[in-house]
Amino acid sequence: MLKSGANLANKASSLLPAAGKRLARRYREFFSQPGSVVLVASAFFALFVAWWVNYFAIALATERASNSVTDIVLSNIPLFEVDGFFVYGTFIFTIVTCGIILARPRRIAFAFLAVALFWIIRSLLTTLTHLAPYEPHDVSDFGPAINKMFFGGDRFFSAHTGMPFLGALAFWKSIPIRIFYLLGSAYFGVVVLLGHLHYSIDVAAAFFITYAIYHIAVWAFPRAYALFHEDDRTLP
Repeated sequence: MLKSGANLANKASSLLPAAGKRLARRYREFFSQPGSVVLVASAFFALFVAWWVNYFAIALATERASNSVTDIVLSNIPLFEVDGFFVYGTFIFTIVTCGIILARPRRIAFAFLAVALFWIIRSLLTTLTHLAPYEPHDVSDFGPAINKMFFGGDRFFSAHTGMPFLGALAFWKSIPIRIFYLLGSAYFGVVVLLGHLHYSIDVAAAFFITYAIYHIAVWAFPRAYALFHEDDRTLP
């Protein structure tokens, strides 16, 4: 038994350098192509700008939040303490997504551009109507930094529901990844409703708006989209 365990450990240790070499080769091959560095740099810049636009849109919506309204779902379910599920779930989802994207450098540009477009469009919608959170709603005790990042006054639409759905659309041809993102979207949709963090319209509309955002991204960034799907033959 000890010998078999040692053999497994040796095999695992030999696989790690091999995986690292494959990953390094992918990055060398991709960035040696003309225009690839400019494309990824432009996508990163777009993501950076979109993040700041999103930040200021949330600040504006939080500052100008008016009154809460009744909701057919929230008015009929009790309030649950979900801040841990919400915050830790977001971090886990983000880490897994970074791994999925960065494992294949061809995916980076379209992923960044699609997320940037998602943030920009959501920011515009967030600034239109300034509803206050439903009362009562879950109050986070994670501290001011986390509260500012996750519990602002941005109601419409639910980014935590829409972002995983965007991932599902992008990886639709990969059944395991698609299921992961669809489950993630359902998970966050349920969490934000149980915690009264979003109105039901925020969750329901997220799927329709995200679907439109994805197809706008496909149309607006054809080269990045084509690169994203060049590795489809190796998807699980």
